[in-house]
Amino acid sequence: MINIIRAKEEHIPILISLLDEYRIFYHQNSDEQGAQKFLEARIKNKDSAIFIAFYDGSPAGFTQLYSSFSTVSLKPIFILNDLYVYKEFRKKGIGAELLISAKDYCMLSDYKGLALETAINNPAQNLYERLGWKKNTSSLHYFWEAK
Repeated sequence: MINIIRAKEEHIPILISLLDEYRIFYHQNSDEQGAQKFLEARIKNKDSAIFIAFYDGSPAGFTQLYSSFSTVSLKPIFILNDLYVYKEFRKKGIGAELLISAKDYCMLSDYKGLALETAINNPAQNLYERLGWKKNTSSLHYFWEAK
């Protein structure tokens, strides 16, 4: 019923709509042309790993991982930057399967682990915790934005 694959260049047409809807979910304007260029660059430059979920053969969601490093542990880590499931496919276990695929890929790659950031009121926190993610309560997250 749920099939997860790693995206390749030929999957960009499927990903454009997913990425655009994800951005709209986060109150951005629709920009399918921009989404296409962004995805083409990520896949061409091999600077992210993108996984697509299919539900009964239909594209249903995606997750995207970026590499970073933990100097303290002297190991690479993944940042799970994006996770999105089309509204009509939610509550079917697709988000969980995408997260499990990300964890499997992390272990296969011999990375230290996965980091993610989410909104304080995101209901997916229950899913993350159910799948073994630990909330970091010992540090703060800051961000500086260039104008």
